[in-house]
Amino acid sequence: MFNNIAHRYDFLNHFLSAGIDYSWRRKAIKLMGRKNPKTILDVATGTGDLAIEALKINPEKIIGVDIAEDMLEFGRKKLTEKKLQDKITLETGDSENLRFGDASFDAVMVAFGVRNFENLEKGLSEMFRVINQNGQVMILEFSKPKKFPVKQLYNFYFRFILPSLGKMISGDSSAYTYLPESVGKFPDGDAFLNILQKIGFKEVKQIKLTFGIASIYWGLKAS
Repeated sequence: MFNNIAHRYDFLNHFLSAGIDYSWRRKAIKLMGRKNPKTILDVATGTGDLAIEALKINPEKIIGVDIAEDMLEFGRKKLTEKKLQDKITLETGDSENLRFGDASFDAVMVAFGVRNFENLEKGLSEMFRVINQNGQVMILEFSKPKKFPVKQLYNFYFRFILPSLGKMISGDSSAYTYLPESVGKFPDGDAFLNILQKIGFKEVKQIKLTFGIASIYWGLKAS
């Protein structure tokens, strides 16, 4: 499905969010930057937008992994155009079976990817495994606003407007029907924080963005 929409993925992200996704990534990376991570893994990297944003905090190495090879190809073209191919490496990889050794990275990050994990806890456990002691996880994901009228407007947009626009622009009818379905099933808020704690993360917190439309989840790997 993601391979099918790879050619329009970046445009649709920015268009369907009215450009708000740029500010979400900036805030997420700014939060990560407080601990000055030098090695970063970007899981479910897609076309590499979050990895590119992370260059602003001056890491030594960023590796992005994704299971959709066509998405990675568009990401590599973007890196070449921006002359960033020496700073970010994009490779095919399964988020739930990472090839990296234990404690390989100072930080692991994901933007709009964890809700697509086949086994959420397994994917999060893999992320926990490859993080150094005192390293951090940062997850940017859609959440479900609770307050009137944002909740009602959000639900209407996600159920009726977004799928139609996504299908018209991408040519794929399944991807943007899947999006609201996956967001609806995702255990956001306290439920997700509880899962992070179960995996082993400490000091977990949620930062709501744009009236709760999206959230930054953060946690620490500490003894």
